This record gives sequence, structure tokens and C-alpha cells, in this order.
Amino acid sequence: MLRRILPPQGPPRLLALAQLAGAVGDGAFIVCSALFFTRIVGLSPTQVGFGLTLGWGVGSVAGIPLGHLADRRGPRGTAIVLAVATAAAIGSFLLARSPWAFTVAACLYASCQSGLTAARQALLAGLVDRERRTEIRAYLQSTVNGGLAIGAALGGVALQLDTREAYLTIFTMDAASFLAAALVLRRLPAVAVPAAPAQGAAPVVAAGPKLAVLRDRPYALVTFLNMIMMLYMPLLSLVLPLWIVGHTAAPHWTVSALLVVNTASVVLFQVRVARGVTGLRTASRFVRRSGVVMLAACAVFALSATGASATGASAWTAAAVLLAGAALQVIGEMTLSAGAWEIGFGLAPSDKQGQYQGFFGSGAAIARMLGPLLLTTLVMGHGTPGWLLLGGLFLAAGAAMGPAVRWAERTRATEPPGPEPVRTTPAGSDATPEAAGPEPLLASGC
Repeated sequence: MLRRILPPQGPPRLLALAQLAGAVGDGAFIVCSALFFTRIVGLSPTQVGFGLTLGWGVGSVAGIPLGHLADRRGPRGTAIVLAVATAAAIGSFLLARSPWAFTVAACLYASCQSGLTAARQALLAGLVDRERRTEIRAYLQSTVNGGLAIGAALGGVALQLDTREAYLTIFTMDAASFLAAALVLRRLPAVAVPAAPAQGAAPVVAAGPKLAVLRDRPYALVTFLNMIMMLYMPLLSLVLPLWIVGHTAAPHWTVSALLVVNTASVVLFQVRVARGVTGLRTASRFVRRSGVVMLAACAVFALSATGASATGASAWTAAAVLLAGAALQVIGEMTLSAGAWEIGFGLAPSDKQGQYQGFFGSGAAIARMLGPLLLTTLVMGHGTPGWLLLGGLFLAAGAAMGPAVRWAERTRATEPPGPEPVRTTPAGSDATPEAAGPEPLLASGC
């Protein structure tokens, strides 16, 4: 079982363990945070929603300069600092006793999380062969899903106890999990950063502006299309629970069953799915197929409301239809993830992976920010036509990814390739080597 979740020994295994630690804390936080802020702190659902929306909006922007910082100062050291900062941000939630204090804490938390994601992606790009990045990223995704499941179970215990002390324990555990992640990251090798010119020497001509990604229109289009595809994220956590309760005859336990199907499938099959991606062309095909499968999933979810009644065979029929839709949705999710990882890494200059991954990751933050309002308006407000319109968005975005990637490839065909980041010794902070070496290899044990 662990072989399906954890990558081979070496830097990829350490990256996975670092993300596993953070995912356990995040899983517990996600389950408990809403009730803690409303029942214990006394904020209204509207105040919590506003604070989180603004927080992820700020985080989507902050990830880009923080990713650029990882490019300039080294992704390992930046990731360690941001992991510690994330722990501090979680602790700041415990001090929030007013809507504005909660909003500030949410902005800090989302910014640190977005920056940490960008730095970890840059670290992965610097430690893993180009052709293995998507596969290792799939391992990390499986690890994260396993950690989230463990954390959610721990959070469920706190929900059952429903006491201030139980919630405080969960928040403390979440902060500790990111401190543990920082300790694991310290064991990774450092990654080279561009060498600074010697004192008195002529400055090296920079290959474009500092935040070059903000002028990269093809990459912006690819990121936008991926953002549309990422709108699947609020489906299981928000839209489907509301849909099941309000529009189907399915038993309420179906909500948990759908989450189990999703999490278990990603843990067991994400790595296998990702092995089918061998380059940008296959990645584009995977994203296109994801759009088709997501459309089919939305159509099946819409069918679950047909002939709804309170009891009897229709309840089991609705549950079976919903489970079929969830199976399609997770296939589309895994296919999208494998293709998007390859595209996000493959189109980014090797010396600017941090800022490019920060920009690419902003799509997920924006989808997380706008998705709940958009999807509830479409699905809960318009029913079956809303489901089909949502599926049409997935289909269109998936189909457009191929031409967008080809445009991006053409713009890069005339640019000289940048130097590949290399690994240095495990000890100390990120270092700058005197000369760039070849593309780094995985650890010998991989």
C-alpha cells in the first residue's frame, strides 16, 4: 500500500513525507475550521466566507513573488521559511476574535500556503529529472490525499467532541504538522540558484524581466484554462452535498461515500494514470479527455435528481447514479492533474520555476475563491441546465488546452534554453555553484 503512495527513496521520498505531514494537519483543519470560527469564535458564516474569499484572493497574487523569491534565494530555504510561517499563520487564527482579525489571519495563511506550494514545486523541478517530474508529482498527490484522509478522521473526533479544547488541539496539531514539514525539508539537498556577479565585474544580463511570467501571454492562457478545469474542486466539498440533500432521494451518507471514492481512487490510481503522460502533446490530450469525462460526470450528476422520492428503490438508484458520477469525476480529476502538471512544469523556464509555479498555482486559488459562488449559482439555481453548462465549460477548456500549449511551445522555440537547476550538498542553506551542471538525477535508490 505504501508503495502506491510514497515515491522511491531519496529526495522525492523526503518531499512526499514533508507534504504528508502538512496534509494531515490540513485535513483536520478543513473539517473543523468552519465550526470553530462560527461556534467557538462567534463569527457569522458570511464573515467567515468573506474572510476566506479575500484571503485566497490575496494568496493567489502572493504566490507569484514568493515563487520568484524561491528562484532567487533557493527553493529549499524558501520552502522551510514558508512552512514555519504557515504554522505561525495557523496560530494567528487562535488569536482572531473579530472579523477583521480573522480576515488578516486568512490572508496570511493563504499567502504562506500559496508561496509554500510554489517553492515546493520549484524544489521538485530542481531535484528530479525532467521526464520524471509528472510521475513524482503524482506520488505526491497520492500522499497528500492519504494525509488529508487521516487528518479528516482526526478532525471528525474533534467534531464529535465539539468542545473548545478539542478544536484548539486540532489547530495546534495543524501548526505542529507544518513545523514537522520544515524539519523534513531541511534534510533535502539544496538547489542551485543563478550565480551573482563578482564584485567589480560586469553584471550578467538578465533573461527578461524579474517577473517574466506576468508578460508570458501563452502561459497566462494555459493557466486560465487550467483554472476553469480546477472548478471541479468545490463539487465534492460543497455543491454535491447541497445537491444530494436538496434535489435527490439519495441517503445523506452518500456524501461521505463520494468522498471515500474520490480519496481512495487518487491514492490508488493517480500514479498509474500519470505514467501515460510522456510530454506536452500527451499532456494536452489528457486534459482534453478530462474535459470530455467531466462533461459526462456532470450529466450523470444531473440524472441523479430524476424521479426523486423520499424512500424506496429510487433512493438506492439515486445513490448508485451519484457514485457512478463520482467515479467519472475522479477519473477526469486524475487525468487533468497528470496533464496539467506536465504542462505547468514543461512550459516554465528552468531558472524561473518558482514564479511560474506560483502563477500556475494561482489558478487553483482563484477556483477555490470563485468556484463556490459560481457553481452553487449554476447547479443549485438552474438544476440540470446548470450541470450541463458546467460540463460544457470543462469540455471547452479541455479542448482549448492543446492549441494553447502549441502556441506556448512556438514562443519558446526561439528562446535559448535556460540553465537547469542542480543539486548541491544536503547540508547548509541553498547554495550557488560556480558552474551549472547537467540535469539533476534522482537519488541512486530511485
